Amino acid sequence: MAGPAPLSGSAPVAQLAPRRYRLVVFDWDGTLADSTTMIAEAIRSACADIGCAVPDIDTARYVIGLGLAESLSHVAPDLPVARYADLAARYRHHYLARDADIPLFDGARALLEDMHAAGFRLAVATGKTRVGLDRALAHHGVARHFHATRCADEGRPKPHPDMLLALMAATATPAAGTLMVGDTTHDLDLARNAGVHAIAVACGAHDREGLASRAPLVTLDSIAALRGWLAAHG
Repeated sequence: MAGPAPLSGSAPVAQLAPRRYRLVVFDWDGTLADSTTMIAEAIRSACADIGCAVPDIDTARYVIGLGLAESLSHVAPDLPVARYADLAARYRHHYLARDADIPLFDGARALLEDMHAAGFRLAVATGKTRVGLDRALAHHGVARHFHATRCADEGRPKPHPDMLLALMAATATPAAGTLMVGDTTHDLDLARNAGVHAIAVACGAHDREGLASRAPLVTLDSIAALRGWLAAHG
């Protein structure tokens, strides 16, 4: 049987028989989309708007990818639950004001196009809502590359394994053939809890040291480095 078609660009996809990973699941914010600074700023602005203590930038970045309730309890631990809706509303106000300006990381679009053409099953596991992810996929014109997607408001949020288990079921892929790619420890914990391998990309919300502490297969610094790793090992 012929191997998969090569990725275009600097590195072709490895001609492995059989391929090690059939399903590659990407986080969205901080992994494919260069959005972490804007999200953290929106969180901090929302806290200021409602008069609660403004978290430092690292605290705001840490919660990216978690479900809404978990995020709010972490960035505003003294805020009464009854006011969570107020904080969430102000966050959405600041986020949506700049949502259309969020770019994909350099090379991300080409990587998705080439992996899709090479026969990988691609998926997204994200802390975004379904409405938010669908808007982002449509805005960037990449929805057609994904076989399945799973959002935080459709089940249990990260790091519970629900997202990956649902995606593996939807694509009929076993854990041994699944790879998670993410920029946070939440993504790596999700992968561990679901029993799948993971790659960390240190271009998003969490620092390299924290990512490496979760013992991913490798910690990379860019989409270009991810392309190279997949060409050699994917």
